[in-house]
Amino acid sequence: MKMVGLTGGIGAGKSAVAARLAALGAVIVDADRLAREVVEPGTEGLARVVEAFGTSVLAADGSLDRAALARIVFADDDARRRLEGITHPLVRARTAELVAAAPADAIVVNDVPLIVEKGMAGLYELVVIVFASLETRLARLTQMRGMSREEALARIEKQATDEQRRAVADIAIVNDGTPEDLDAAVAEAWERIRSS
Repeated sequence: MKMVGLTGGIGAGKSAVAARLAALGAVIVDADRLAREVVEPGTEGLARVVEAFGTSVLAADGSLDRAALARIVFADDDARRRLEGITHPLVRARTAELVAAAPADAIVVNDVPLIVEKGMAGLYELVVIVFASLETRLARLTQMRGMSREEALARIEKQATDEQRRAVADIAIVNDGTPEDLDAAVAEAWERIRSS
């Protein structure tokens, strides 16, 4: 089994790269998806989030109102750390289960937004980082996710810089071009992952 870390700043296109790697045969462990799973209605994770942040983070149907929670944690570093203290151990436990279930010869790509910020690069045999220009990222976040430019910039500023990411990248994928450009870059990265 080969363990690969995949990361990139918000709006860089990490999810698009993960989807292409999955199509090429990688086993994807998506930390964002797991972070949603561990706070679904009825979970210990959601109960602990409500205990920490109050019922204002719940939607009318009892699910987590992610936008309401985001407004709290992206404006307050202590609140963000409190949330991470709840969700990160639950995500790590679920990740371990998924990795244990993967075939022995699998290339497991851990799609993790905070590899650089949390100093996790050493956990992987290779780290693949997706880069895109600031303007490309802002355009994606405002057009595709409906964020204001200010909200998008605030989220980008909370993350690692491109220089910090380059310092740990074994493989860099630039995602400023066409879908075909990205296909080619991911195919090249996959060959490097498989042959390393």
